[in-house]
Amino acid sequence: MVEKSGFEYFEVQFTKSGDVHDRDEVTALKKHLAASNTTDLLVLAHGWNNDMAEARGLYEGLLSQLRTELQARRIAGAPKNITVLGLLWPSKKFADLKLTASGAAGLASSVTDDALLQQLEQLELLLDDPLQTPSIESLKALIPRLEDSPKAQREFADLLRAALVPEADLREGDLPDGVKEGEAEDASDTFFSLSGSELMDRLAKPVELDAEPPAAEPSGFDAIGGATRLGTDDVGSAAGLGDFLSGIKAGASNLLNYATFYSMKQRAGTVGQRGVNSLLREIAQDHQAVRIHLVGHSFGGRLVTAATAGPNEGSALAPRSLVLLQAAFSHNGFAENFDGKGRNGAFRRVVSAGLVHGPIVITHTRNDKAVGVAYPLASLISGSDSAGLGDENDRFGGMGRNGAQFTPEAERDNLLDADGSYQLHRGRVYNLRADSAISGHSDITGPEVAHLLLAAIAAG
Repeated sequence: MVEKSGFEYFEVQFTKSGDVHDRDEVTALKKHLAASNTTDLLVLAHGWNNDMAEARGLYEGLLSQLRTELQARRIAGAPKNITVLGLLWPSKKFADLKLTASGAAGLASSVTDDALLQQLEQLELLLDDPLQTPSIESLKALIPRLEDSPKAQREFADLLRAALVPEADLREGDLPDGVKEGEAEDASDTFFSLSGSELMDRLAKPVELDAEPPAAEPSGFDAIGGATRLGTDDVGSAAGLGDFLSGIKAGASNLLNYATFYSMKQRAGTVGQRGVNSLLREIAQDHQAVRIHLVGHSFGGRLVTAATAGPNEGSALAPRSLVLLQAAFSHNGFAENFDGKGRNGAFRRVVSAGLVHGPIVITHTRNDKAVGVAYPLASLISGSDSAGLGDENDRFGGMGRNGAQFTPEAERDNLLDADGSYQLHRGRVYNLRADSAISGHSDITGPEVAHLLLAAIAAG
């Protein structure tokens, strides 16, 4: 056990299949809970990062502000004995492509063969499967032929999708519908069902993103793949989705980015439902007086939501609060009848069954280029010609960009200043617009976020 900002802090690492990497880490946490006067266990889940050091840096920044907030004594009922569990799971950034200076779509020539090779190498690292090395090498060999060969384009799409199947195989057996996270919500059903030629054609089309500029941001970058209080959230830094360019090479780049998104989505669900759910149910059973609170950033938001839902109704978790900071999953995740045909979001049961004892709190902002740019890929794949790609009017949008859509229990408000007063209630979902406080995808360590987090814990 170590201390971070005065909190007793533990870590548990998970493999990509959701297994606990070192059972001794779990034992150490449980021994502490048995021997201490801990009243609340705060569970933190990072999103896409390059390594554990970056995840730890994110946790340290958030906990430092949380300690300051506790000392300010602004939240009535705030617990005094919080133990922190930092989850560590294998995640990777998207490829690091940059926007053109104007922010507009560039020319097809902006995507080079070398850039595509780098994206493939990033994807290979993410998949971490030696059996896929021959497929990756075959994909690399196709790159020089993409512009002039429809056959190469088709083979590139087909081979890439086939390489994703082993990750999807983790869903078999004890992992049911929730890990799939509603393929219709992010067009992954269409991604796998289209012909390779049609998929490449759709992803090669030019796109105009929302032209309204986000809130002004100071310059500079942090070390965790996004903005800090001193930084901005360049599209290439937090999620790296880069330009929406036109042309076949741009289509290949978009295809690779979506493949990365799909793989990370699947992995977050697998780790959440298989590993984190099992661990936290074990802790809840052995330490029934300890209140569990879940906080997820980016794909970590999907991870903790999947952990709450569990593999099935009988294994659902009952956390006291659920806080989603710039969550990278569908804004229809909690939805009821989001398509007008009776289809609910993949995690609808979390809300409708009242699985969270206290509030579900969601921060969202148009400044989140990482989430705001990711979902237009789904619109392209679906063949949508919506004018507001990725925003709340698009069928395909992210929670961290738009909040929970088509969710009857949701209330809309703003993220308050650190001296603001929240009224948070059980069974409600709070979409808190954070344009003035969160400058980008990873800018979640400010005093406003810590104030909200403590308010959610107290309300749970």
